Amino acid sequence: MISNDTDFFHQATIKICGTLDIAKAIQDCAACLKRRLPLDGLMLSTYEPERGAIRILAMDTPLPTAPWAHPVQLSPEAVARLQTLGNGAFLYRKSETDPIARDLGEALGIDPASQIIMHLTVDAKQLGVVLIFSMEADVYDQEHVRMMKLLHDPFAIALANVLKHWEVLRLKELLVDENRCLQQELYQVPGDEIVGARYGLRNVMEMVRQVAPLNSHVLLNGETGVGKELIANAVHTFSLRRDGPLVKVNCGALPENLIDSELFGHEKGAFTGAIQRKRGRFERAHGGTLFLDEIGELPAAAQIRLLRVLQDGRIERIGGGETVEVDVRIVAATHRDLPEMVADGRFRKDLWFRLNVFPIHIPPLRHRKSDIPAMVHHFIDRKLKAFNLTDHPVLASGAMERLTAYAWPGNVRELENIVERALIRYRSRDEKHTLRFDDLPGEPLHPRVRGDDAPGPILPLDEAMRRHIVAALHATNGKIQGKNGAAAILGIHANTLRSRMRKLGVVFGRKGLK
Repeated sequence: MISNDTDFFHQATIKICGTLDIAKAIQDCAACLKRRLPLDGLMLSTYEPERGAIRILAMDTPLPTAPWAHPVQLSPEAVARLQTLGNGAFLYRKSETDPIARDLGEALGIDPASQIIMHLTVDAKQLGVVLIFSMEADVYDQEHVRMMKLLHDPFAIALANVLKHWEVLRLKELLVDENRCLQQELYQVPGDEIVGARYGLRNVMEMVRQVAPLNSHVLLNGETGVGKELIANAVHTFSLRRDGPLVKVNCGALPENLIDSELFGHEKGAFTGAIQRKRGRFERAHGGTLFLDEIGELPAAAQIRLLRVLQDGRIERIGGGETVEVDVRIVAATHRDLPEMVADGRFRKDLWFRLNVFPIHIPPLRHRKSDIPAMVHHFIDRKLKAFNLTDHPVLASGAMERLTAYAWPGNVRELENIVERALIRYRSRDEKHTLRFDDLPGEPLHPRVRGDDAPGPILPLDEAMRRHIVAALHATNGKIQGKNGAAAILGIHANTLRSRMRKLGVVFGRKGLK
């Protein structure tokens, strides 16, 4: 008996643990067991206690069975039975006598007459079950149960190894997918510092620092081109999620028929062209921040699904039946008037309330003109590196005044384009001249209004003051303080002059004279 048991255990263990391909292992093991046991089928399953279900991992049977790709949902009676069972093997003459066997038989479309179910446990943790069955009645006895118990450890070890192996493959797939997405988005992530954080954007950055350490959702509002993406970067960088991913989605650029797939992902075969499973942006942003740019462009159906995710913290991939928990902080942005869209019924009020936890308005460039000089020099430095130029151009006289007088309907993005265009023309000249901005499109912010007796343009007070300060600096060769400094000429304290220069965007030193 001992020799036979040893031989049986040795042969079956080789089949069970000989490969990580669990389908092949069960097939080989079934062929081995048939030499010692009467059976029509062998099945290996694992528990999913959080769902009250059993997932069939592999099965070998010549009988026609229903598809078992999805978990088998257990009845409350079967769940209660699972919770009371420990380690061991159990013989059932009919499936009706055990709720677990009954639920499995109904799910597979078979009604076995005899079954032995062995529960697999490792370190007091229930992993799953091994089921052998026969369509003949009363073919199993306690000797068969004893033989199956000999194989508990090989089956349990094989199941634990397969589950660990699958987890490693899943993590590898996530890593490859994440790396691919990061590579795709690498050149879309601007490397800009936030120019103007000390002046025109000071209030914005203060609000960013207030909300960043929390998990509250943030809604950024501002005209196109004001730098909403940079502020979203700052919210993520200053947050406790900074070591997690920052995933960006332009809602206005997503085709309506692909929005669900992009945001929530899809399973293989979910639709034509879905050749493999794809993780959506919510899953990729798990543990980090999801930046939803142009949130006002989302269609109504997508708004409903987004609201459900914000409420439940769960998503479902297209074509999948299971829910996936996601821990994501939302930073949304729009240039639209969302309250007006809510009033018109174009944006859901409940979604608006969910997103509008901490609104931050980013002022347009024309309302923070003091930042323009610093931005111009920042863009010049960055574009020189891009063009591989070492010769730093000198700004033409009056160039900065022309830039600060312009309306900038395209905001910071338009300013960057203007600087790049001027550098391209500067680079193409045979003889290097000053950097000029003579081709600003459209009308200036304050067009010249000349009357019959007006000697020149009527300027706003700030602009007139700015030009007067620049003239004083020219007269003193950039000197501010001292007996012959600009402050003394203008009759104000040097610190007051410096404060007004910062406010009006007048560059300090000799740079301001160029």
